[in-house]
Amino acid sequence: MTTATTHGAAYAGELRMVIGGEPVGPDARRTLAVHDPASGEEIGRLPIATTEDLERALESAQRGFARWRATSPYDRANVLRTAARLIRERVDPIARILTLEQGKPLSESRLEILATADILEWSGEEGRRAYGRVVPGRSPAVRQLVMREPVGPVAAFTPWNFPAITPGRKLAGALGAGCSIIIKPSEETPATALALYDALRDAGLPDDVVNVVYGDPPHISETLIASPVIRKISFTGSTAVGKHLARLAADGLKRATLELGGHAPVIVSDKADLGKAVGMSVSAKFRNAGQVCVSPTRFFVQENVVAKFTEAFAAKGASLRIGHGLEDTTQMGSLANARRRDAMVSLVEDTTRRGGRVHIGGSPLDSPGFFFPPTVFTDVPADARVLNEEPFGPIAVITPYRELSDAIAQANALPYGLAAYAFTQDVGESIRLGNEIEAGMIGINHFGIAFAELPFGGIKDSGYGSEGGTEGLDGYLLTKTVTTS
Repeated sequence: MTTATTHGAAYAGELRMVIGGEPVGPDARRTLAVHDPASGEEIGRLPIATTEDLERALESAQRGFARWRATSPYDRANVLRTAARLIRERVDPIARILTLEQGKPLSESRLEILATADILEWSGEEGRRAYGRVVPGRSPAVRQLVMREPVGPVAAFTPWNFPAITPGRKLAGALGAGCSIIIKPSEETPATALALYDALRDAGLPDDVVNVVYGDPPHISETLIASPVIRKISFTGSTAVGKHLARLAADGLKRATLELGGHAPVIVSDKADLGKAVGMSVSAKFRNAGQVCVSPTRFFVQENVVAKFTEAFAAKGASLRIGHGLEDTTQMGSLANARRRDAMVSLVEDTTRRGGRVHIGGSPLDSPGFFFPPTVFTDVPADARVLNEEPFGPIAVITPYRELSDAIAQANALPYGLAAYAFTQDVGESIRLGNEIEAGMIGINHFGIAFAELPFGGIKDSGYGSEGGTEGLDGYLLTKTVTTS
């Protein structure tokens, strides 16, 4: 593997918040350090929002909502379309920022940013089609209209694992529907979201429509959600935090979209194209070092092909080149922070103590940064933590099954229901898997479940509501009935 200690030069300029269209820099206030997780190098200082900053952001969001909701959907779409074009033009410098603060390979960062541009563009166009309808009245003298209107100012909270696409989904949904938004991206990956804001501003987005704040997460969430200005929240993150924010939102009867934890199963039938299943599974599992809410983790493989699958999966995983995300040869970067590395160590210790067999990986790499190699386990008992807690890292567990009903039961056994996958060439099995697996998103014979035009969201403890697709825009719209005589 390769590491580097000088990539942080010219990271992203001065980090800042944006309140009322004005930059708020780190001077004369408390700050947080931002680090390159692949080297440990400090690459920036981030300003922390005060209560006064948040109050100003709320006042700004209220002004911005009045202005943006009065802007025609046609003109709103033009802003989002132009921002998408600017993001595509700036993809290389933004990708470098994303990799430096998050750790994933540059190739993955580029794809994420281009996908974010697609989401902004699609949501702008979908906002033009937020149709109401005319309902025939019981009297010819009465006209009955059903209208769609933006819900109001939004508070959004996003994590560090996808610093472009997750803020992008929330910005796109809110702006496409005509809402203003206060967004708090992760303090560990702040500059990518600022690059998205800059594209929106340069595309003609009015001041006050988007405010960007950073700081103490509980302080920010509790202050914003308690304000009568905010009419909806959108959160991506852990189930525990999501439940807490849902309770805060419930106190004000505010809408909430929650995209929470997952622990995605993969069912591999003996009727699958095994080579395709292995190749796609390894790529999906170790993308972003496994720090993906829809990452495949629990592999249930039919017993007569499990040995062949395991051998091929482990060999392909072991061949991945690990290094700094800016290095051309890197196929898997570092974990994003020390917390994730320590969590991997803890899960491995628990699994091996319970008799799990390590095929590859299992120990952090002796290098600067937070590197942990692809790790594959078999013979893991059902009560091991790794089969019950979302690993959110480069750990895969392979378990044999005999009958398809057994695999489906194991896939559905956890309280999570975000994503699930299966591989089979049998049409009957495909239909059964689609019907019986409990998840908000299911990919059969591939992992392509997250596109701008598709709803992205889970069930059970993985949250509720969707981002993306028509359903995602619906979450930012109110329904109003108007009858006239």
